[in-house]
Amino acid sequence: MVVDWRRSVTMILAVTAVASLTAVTGSGGATAGTRAAAAPRAAIAVRWGAAQEMPGSAALNQGGDAQVNSVSCSSPGNCSAGGFYTDSAGGDQAFAASEVKGTWRAPIEVPGTAALNKYAYAWINSVSCASAGNCSAGGFYANNGLQVFVVNQVNGIWHKAIEVPGSAALNRRGGASVQSVSCATPGDCSAGGYYLAKNFQAFVASEVNGIWQNAIEVPGTASIPPPGDATPTAEVNSVSCASAGNCTIGGSYDVSASVQAFVASEVNGIWHKAREIPGSAALNTGGYAQVSSVSCASAGNCSAGGYYTDSRGYEQLMVVNEVNGTWHDAIEIPGTAALNLGDNVGVSSVSCASAGNCSAGGWYMGSGSLSHPFVVNEVNGTWHTAIEVPGSAALTTGSIFSQVVSLSCASAGNCSAAGWYTDSSDHTQPFVVDEVNGIWRNAIEVPGITALNQGGDAAINAMSCAPAGSCSAIGFYTDSSNHRQLFVVSKN
Repeated sequence: MVVDWRRSVTMILAVTAVASLTAVTGSGGATAGTRAAAAPRAAIAVRWGAAQEMPGSAALNQGGDAQVNSVSCSSPGNCSAGGFYTDSAGGDQAFAASEVKGTWRAPIEVPGTAALNKYAYAWINSVSCASAGNCSAGGFYANNGLQVFVVNQVNGIWHKAIEVPGSAALNRRGGASVQSVSCATPGDCSAGGYYLAKNFQAFVASEVNGIWQNAIEVPGTASIPPPGDATPTAEVNSVSCASAGNCTIGGSYDVSASVQAFVASEVNGIWHKAREIPGSAALNTGGYAQVSSVSCASAGNCSAGGYYTDSRGYEQLMVVNEVNGTWHDAIEIPGTAALNLGDNVGVSSVSCASAGNCSAGGWYMGSGSLSHPFVVNEVNGTWHTAIEVPGSAALTTGSIFSQVVSLSCASAGNCSAAGWYTDSSDHTQPFVVDEVNGIWRNAIEVPGITALNQGGDAAINAMSCAPAGSCSAIGFYTDSSNHRQLFVVSKN
């Protein structure tokens, strides 16, 4: 998930002041600290099975509000997921759940978070699995403001969550969140996000051989040229690790009254200085840009997506590639200028199956300031023209609001995406769409969701595809009591 810090200030200060949280404000999409609005539902492909309630989740979710924020599949039928549920007192608690050999187990409260989470507000924002049963996750909890935690799953057992080492010294004003986690091998991961000192600052923390090291401010984010007259505000939105000790992060920073997009790389275990994305200054004449998603196929070969604002102040979509360790100039996503007629866009997800072969998805604004879902492919290092998700217009029969919220590629030209749309009753419904051999098929409504979704609103929040092509997607539906419950759906 990706949080816009400006939309999080109210939440963080409220936590610090009253030491009790019952609600949160934030940006949309896959964003930490954001309770997603009711999301739309769309169609599912022939190979997708029927949606089912996540086993055991209703018993855990006594307060009737649950959401998955992240899922990661390391091999077919072996995935882990995390998010939050509400307890009987209405507090938010962090949960983890695992699929083992094709069967989802009951979710559990993340071990150790009850002791950390003094004020009943904890979420997992990101999960990454290096192999079956070996995953790491990160998020936040409430105790003298918002603090950050990480937790490891080892050989199928979730261990106790811990406060990110070193984060307390950084997070002096109590406003931190782990936004993204990525694991290259079991026990070798990186996590990134933000903390609140004088202003919001970007941090990274690395796990080496199963031990989490001290969090550090992302090198260079306090003084990226041109230097500002105050401490810049920065955040990490996405982390991707191609191999142990070789990771890339992307996000945004404030300097000289503007917001710019940055990337930074860890090379052989050493984090190098962040840098403004090449070419982004020429694009970002409106002064607001960010990287929202990064994916690395191999060390030094990554792609990232996000947005910038043009001279009118309108948001536009961008992608940028790193090739053999060198970042090339950012470009506007081909074809999006013709599609995007409004001023609210986003790249929600980028996934690279091999170097130079990636896909991205998100949304753009059509006529009437209504959102439409898009996908775009990079083939052999060249980004092709973005398209509206095929079949999505036929699904969206209400107010035309529809977005891709998650995308994952099993191999080059074989990806899946998921999101939501609005139906004729202006309820949100979930959809899935598959790319097969480079061709995006028509989106479909998630099979079986109608039987579950008695309250009328449902959405997919996260999906992941294993290398062999099987995928899992997780979201929420509303039951007859209008409580939000969790569902899972798989493609085999």
